[in-house]
Order: sequence, then structure tokens, then C-alpha cells
Amino acid sequence: MTQPPRTKQHEILFDEDLEDRDYANRLLPRSAYRSPRFRSATLWLIAACIAVVVIDWVLWNMLGLEGFVWVGDVRLVMGPLQYFGHFSQYFAIERLQVWRFVTFQFLHGNLQHLVFNMLALYFFGPLVEAYLRSRQFVVYYILCGVGGAAFYLILLMLGYRIGTPTVPLVGASAGIFGILVASALIAPHAMVYVLGVFPLRLVTLAYFFIIFAVLQVLFLGANAGGEAAHLGGAAAGVLLMRKTDWLEKIAWVGKRAPPF
Repeated sequence: MTQPPRTKQHEILFDEDLEDRDYANRLLPRSAYRSPRFRSATLWLIAACIAVVVIDWVLWNMLGLEGFVWVGDVRLVMGPLQYFGHFSQYFAIERLQVWRFVTFQFLHGNLQHLVFNMLALYFFGPLVEAYLRSRQFVVYYILCGVGGAAFYLILLMLGYRIGTPTVPLVGASAGIFGILVASALIAPHAMVYVLGVFPLRLVTLAYFFIIFAVLQVLFLGANAGGEAAHLGGAAAGVLLMRKTDWLEKIAWVGKRAPPF
């Protein structure tokens, strides 16, 4: 692959590692490694996830609206948005409510779940958004989430005991895993600080979470179903980062994509 001539401006403004990657066909400004811009798609996704959780809490705890599902002999009670939006084999496949492949990504089981996912999206989202551009980034994020639900569903229907047909699946984690994988592909040698203290290469962090998810699924850990979705999101992310033209076609369907 022929590399463009280097200039002083490249050395100041752009990350050098990206030029060594076959799939990285453009350099990124260093601003891509900073906090998301105010009008960025990353912040809009974070705002949407927070808004859904807040609205569901108000509808459930203040207005008394709720739904429930039976998981074996256990009656799970939840807010109305979570009831109509969570993913499960029963509702998504047997009841043909296919919108759940998307809506479950904006729901979260508790505050800790929400905070962890939104922090990951806040720190890693800007890099991927800068690389893919905003429209393609949103499509990528959603499709990684769909990939997570699909992989969870495949294992479940094959009889792998990671859950039951009525167990609710919620969370942005599948999309987050897709973003983590994309970040590791774009800038594998970028350093992140775990807990703000321990330096770790981005690609090493991605491998750690993927290996952890694989072990949880293989040995049927407490969150084996969720980890299966994480792996599905990561796999979808790897595929889509190799086929970014698919993202462009979906994001700009019926329109001409602007030149980069």
C-alpha cells in the first residue's frame, strides 16, 4: 500500500499509527481522541439512553405503569418502556416483534449498568465517530447491537444454556463492544489508563474483554447471556470495519454521500 508523503502538519495533527493499517484510508485529527463534541452523534446516543431510563423510571415509579414477564416460575416486573422494548426469543421471534433487536439497546437494568456503558461510549465513541463520520457511526453502533442480539439468539436456539426464551436482554453493551473493537482496529497502540492509573494499550484492553466474555459463555457464568451478546457485537464490529462501504450505503440510502 503506497503511503502519502509525510509533512510536518501530519506529525503535529495526526496519529501516525493509522497509516500502518491497511483499512485506515484516512488520517484522524488528534481531536478524535478527546471528549465528544457537543453536537456529536456520540453525545446524542448517550442522551437517548439516559432519557429512556429516566422516562421509564418516571412512568413506573411515579405513575404506576408497569409490565411483567414470567421467567420460569418467577414474575419479573419492569417499567413499560423496558417491557415493550427488551429483547427475548419469545417476543422478538415467536411474537414477531422485530423492533426489539434495536430498542433493547437503549434500555438498562440499573444505574450501574447505564453508567458503565455510557462512560465507555463517552471515551471510545469519539474516535470511532471521527473515523466513520457521524451517520455511519450511528449505523455501525446499531448494527453491532443487532449482531449482539442475533448471536445471543443463535446460541439460545441451538440449546446452549445461556438463558431461556423469556429472559429479558437489555443494554447498550453489544454496541459498546463493537465500538471497543473498532477503536482497537483504528488505533491499536493508543494508551488507555484503567481506573485512571494503569496504562494499557487499547488492543490489549479489547482482547481482555473479549477473552473474559468467551470464558463466561463457555463456562456459563452468571451473565453468560449478556456476554454472548457482547461477543456478537464485537464480531459484527470486526466485519463492519472491514466493510465500511456497507455502512455508507445504509447511512446514505437514497442520497449521495458527501466526499471525505
